[in-house]
Amino acid sequence: MLLNGKEAAAALKETMAKQVEYLKAKGVVPTLGIVRVGGKPADLSYEKSAAKACGDTGVAVKNYALPETASQDDLLKVIKEVNEDESVHGVLLFRPLPPHINDNVVRRALLPAKDVDGITDGSMAGLYSGSGEGYAPCTAESCIQILDHFKIDVAGKKAVILGRSTVIGKPAALLLLEKNATVTICHSKTRNLPQTVREADIVIVAIGRALSVGKEYFRAGQYVVDVGVNPKPDGGKGVCGDVKFDEAEPIVAGISPVPGGVGSVTACILASHVIRAAAKQPENTVMF
Repeated sequence: MLLNGKEAAAALKETMAKQVEYLKAKGVVPTLGIVRVGGKPADLSYEKSAAKACGDTGVAVKNYALPETASQDDLLKVIKEVNEDESVHGVLLFRPLPPHINDNVVRRALLPAKDVDGITDGSMAGLYSGSGEGYAPCTAESCIQILDHFKIDVAGKKAVILGRSTVIGKPAALLLLEKNATVTICHSKTRNLPQTVREADIVIVAIGRALSVGKEYFRAGQYVVDVGVNPKPDGGKGVCGDVKFDEAEPIVAGISPVPGGVGSVTACILASHVIRAAAKQPENTVMF
């Protein structure tokens, strides 16, 4: 089975469009504020994807673009502006920030209630506690959305995550725990890594090394979500995942492609968080 992210994204957009219609009927236009310092190609590419996902579902976008040379105070003024603007329900802050700006200071200045990309300590605390406050990092939640769309029940299953970042590995583990999976996080110091991965029912790979996970890691019956997006090691056009797709696909029960997998869903998750944030406003108090 191909765990096609574009298919999962299309289904999610249908649901989101109906939610936006409901909110607009009440006079609320869910709005995302995009805050960017500089113009790195990766940031511009994701900004384009985010704007498209929002446009496809009726979510409005406000852009706050600062030059690479902007000071920390300049950025903090923008953060204060979006925090206080009641028409902006969620904020996407592009990181990493330029080296002259203190990331911790800026992150802590953003209100967790508007942190729809899950970068603040408040969001991570909400995820850890299961309180429902804040939002999970979008890429981590995209992995779960793909599994849900293809009706892959993780309850009681063994899940292995390759990678322990705060953006994907750790939050994905918490999201899987909420769905009653038994979770193991692996990393560069894990012993007998291929054997550990083969024992899993669900595998999420997020190590950022092109084509580094081959057939020796897999067995029949597994579902694999490949989060990696890497330049092809042979210098060819396009991108590839962390998993050797051609080796894994004939073995496992299902695998997400790269491209066309997790990345296709991430911007939709961001837009869905904006909708949820708008629905949580005191005048709405709707739970989507």
